[in-house]
Amino acid sequence: MATAEGYDRLAVLKEFDESKTGVRGLVESGVTTIPPIFRHPDLHPSDASPDLSIPTIDLSLPRPLAVDLIRAASRDWGFFQITNHGVPLPVLDRTISAVRSFHELPPAERSKHYSRSTDGGVSYSSNVDLYRSSAASWRDTIQVMMGPARAEPDRIPAVCRAELVAWDEHVTGVGRALMGMMAEGLGLGPGRLEEMTCLEGRTMVCHYYPPCPEPDLTVKRKGEPGEAYWVDVKPLPGALVINVGDLLQQMISNDEYNSVEHRVVANSHQEARVSIGVFFNPGKRGESDFYGPLQELVSPEKPACYRNFTISEFMGTFFSKQLASKSLIDHFKL
Repeated sequence: MATAEGYDRLAVLKEFDESKTGVRGLVESGVTTIPPIFRHPDLHPSDASPDLSIPTIDLSLPRPLAVDLIRAASRDWGFFQITNHGVPLPVLDRTISAVRSFHELPPAERSKHYSRSTDGGVSYSSNVDLYRSSAASWRDTIQVMMGPARAEPDRIPAVCRAELVAWDEHVTGVGRALMGMMAEGLGLGPGRLEEMTCLEGRTMVCHYYPPCPEPDLTVKRKGEPGEAYWVDVKPLPGALVINVGDLLQQMISNDEYNSVEHRVVANSHQEARVSIGVFFNPGKRGESDFYGPLQELVSPEKPACYRNFTISEFMGTFFSKQLASKSLIDHFKL
């Protein structure tokens, strides 16, 4: 599609994609301005509330207290940080360093791994929605499927292979403990989510954000109806950030827990920023495996807020939408 000024956006996107070096490649080439394909329209309020921060929960607290705090944070925020989660700080540092090392390989080495295909369970590219979104994000990503079928080991780049496999083991343990407490917060047994194979589907996304103006990770908190504003997330050394997410909001809690919109704004520091996220989803993905609000959480007083769906339908809807749009849950809402 070309603009009146003759700017052919699709051609520019293809040229960028076919370079196979991502945003890091643009930085290496010495760009001094952000290309138009990365310029986002100002669709959201930019002001952040200076007086608010997301909750931080110490998992070493007595379990009943930790469960109460997690329930409140999941209900009121949908985003929180956890400390004393059992993952040693050196493990976290080594994993981040390994991901950074991959993204900072020489372009010729890095480009060998560049592919949008997830065959083999691994993909490396810039922006999974590059050709669908209204604007690209200033980041590159290596994505690794860890379950239900783990990626072929030799498809994971050697420079970060051992660290990502080890990280999956650690974060699965954290996920098991956290899901147990989140389930208890809903009045369910601690093993309820694990019984539903919610630990088995794991996708690891390792983002690399090269330097760019105006950094900060923020979430938008809903206040009164129609009111929303961004809240800065101040990272704590060694803490992990938890996002309840759309699927857990729909499938498990029947809107008892909250899923909020979040954004990552560009990085103005001289050093690139790295983040590693793991998405937990059910492992049973057949066409007869349906999910929806748990029956224990549905009553005449609070009927189901969402219809049932399969994981393939959910993921297909997710990848067909513009990721800047918070419309996924509306697709399944009754």
